[in-house]
Amino acid sequence: MKIKTKLNLGVGLLFLMIIILSLVAAFYIFSIKKDTENILKANYNTLEYSRNMLLSLDEINGNEEKAITIFETNITKQIANITEAGEDKATYNLQKNFDFLKKNRTDETLKSQIRQDIFKIMKLNMNAIKEKSDIAKHTAETANFWIAVTGTLCFLIAFNLLVNLPNNIANPIKELTDSIKQIANKNYSQRVNFMNHNEFGDLAKSFNIMTEKLQEYNNSNLYKLSFEKKRLETLINNMHDPIIGLDNQGLVLFANDEALKIIGLKTEEVIGKLATTLALTNDLMKSLVINDLSNEKQKSLPMKIFADGKESYFEKETVNITIKPTGEEQTIDIGDVIILRNITVFKELDFAKTNFIATVSHELKTPISSIKLSLQLLEKAQTGNINEDQQQLIESIKDDSQRLLKITGELLELSQLETGNIKLNMEKSNPYEIINYAIEAVKVQAEQKQIELVTETEQNLPAIKSDSEKSAWVLINFLTNAIAYSSENSKVIVKLKNENNQVIFQVIDTGKGIDNRYKTKVFDKYFQVPGSHKSGTGLGLAISKEFIEAQNGTIGVESELGLGSTFYFKLHIG
Repeated sequence: MKIKTKLNLGVGLLFLMIIILSLVAAFYIFSIKKDTENILKANYNTLEYSRNMLLSLDEINGNEEKAITIFETNITKQIANITEAGEDKATYNLQKNFDFLKKNRTDETLKSQIRQDIFKIMKLNMNAIKEKSDIAKHTAETANFWIAVTGTLCFLIAFNLLVNLPNNIANPIKELTDSIKQIANKNYSQRVNFMNHNEFGDLAKSFNIMTEKLQEYNNSNLYKLSFEKKRLETLINNMHDPIIGLDNQGLVLFANDEALKIIGLKTEEVIGKLATTLALTNDLMKSLVINDLSNEKQKSLPMKIFADGKESYFEKETVNITIKPTGEEQTIDIGDVIILRNITVFKELDFAKTNFIATVSHELKTPISSIKLSLQLLEKAQTGNINEDQQQLIESIKDDSQRLLKITGELLELSQLETGNIKLNMEKSNPYEIINYAIEAVKVQAEQKQIELVTETEQNLPAIKSDSEKSAWVLINFLTNAIAYSSENSKVIVKLKNENNQVIFQVIDTGKGIDNRYKTKVFDKYFQVPGSHKSGTGLGLAISKEFIEAQNGTIGVESELGLGSTFYFKLHIG
């Protein structure tokens, strides 16, 4: 039998018995009330009328009209209240005798007869009261019996429900709960064994089917793939770097907790949404997913994002994911993973390093300049004569101090660039004057190695929009490096030409050139080509790159190993 049917029958029967109990109790209470009211209305009132008549009879001796009136009133009420057998005859005899008494009010015999009639009426009603009391008592006893019977039946039904119903419901649920715990512990061989033809039997059957499916799924490769997927998701969520995964359509596949935190959105607001749609209302998403191909420098700069309660710096890396389908030769693009590496600590260290370099370089520049001034004083004849050995020592000190001054100057320039304190004096500049100034600056250095400086310039070049001092500094740096890496009695060419609304400055040497592995790194800070003589800091080209790009120009190098190098930069026509 179904559990629902059992509940309906048990509770319905109990409800029916409670209704029957209520009806029986109401019926007998109404019967007892009716019997009681019969005694009160019929018999008690007659006794009251009789008492009043006896009292007024004793006062009838002469002309007491009041007593006569009271007697007449009560006998009239009594005539209207005749209820018992024989009471009518006694009442009418009483009325007849009373009529005689009114005519002869001093007749004691009549009074005595009237008293006997009244006593007879009272006796009849007293007997009726006793009989009706017996009837009411019997009614009450019957009521007690039937209420007890129906109450007992209600109790038995309720007790049966109390004892059996909880076990019938709770035991299968307990067994099912234990089985579910086993399933949660990956014991997929667990089965529920109760097979009654009720709802629990249906539930057990469905549960066993589910466990069979789970066991089949657990033994399949799909489960292993799902498990590995969850492992990867957990790994990604526990990474401290924000990570966002996109498919090849730009749909967000996943975003770890760190990414959601800095984006300021919830999981359901991101997953499954187009990144371009999110970018319309979220500035950070816009900067993450929209590539600015025209500004490679801007893309390479760290992103400043408010995270962890402070301004933090992140380095964006976009990893393109491609796969080669089984049996195919071509790889296909399946999406991108955006990784934001938190470089705040390194950025703070870099700031500290920059401030330290700036402070030290500034402090060193003054004593180095004093050394150079002292050397100039030593070389003067007024100071005194010096021999050849002393002159060589002076020249050596002069070279070292010059090199130290150059290094400190580069470090100061770098610190200005890194702190954003670089100031450009942009104006229309004559490219010929920049070349002439740079050549004059390195002329002595070239003569010492017997290197010929050759200029090849187009005629009538227009003015360029640039900071002539910093452009000349870059060109001098190119020439200094070309002279340093060129052999003696060689030639360094300086070219100047107009191309696509830009003026191109080129420095061409015939040195040993640069390996292809290092061409993309020569403009990095502190980088020096392996195997080359390390006479500087490795900052000159990095500073040059910053100077040129700050003027919206382009800088680069073309080189082949063993065939020399060509360093160039391009500035827009003003």
